[in-house]
Amino acid sequence: MAAKFVLCIDNKEYNVSLEKGKVYRAKEDKRSEKKGFIRIIDESGEDYLFPEDHFVILNLPQAAIKALVA
Repeated sequence: MAAKFVLCIDNKEYNVSLEKGKVYRAKEDKRSEKKGFIRIIDESGEDYLFPEDHFVILNLPQAAIKALVA
């Protein structure tokens, strides 16, 4: 599975957990996505569910993905 990155555009109700304008790595979770949620991996490596409308999916070049994954 290719790495997926998203940009937080809204952190209302989650201002402690999410930083608006920050790029997060997303983990594929089709079951949650069908319900309107996205699974985000935080700095500690843990993943959490958030409403998908708080993010936009980023289409990054391969070089950028490699840099973010490293």
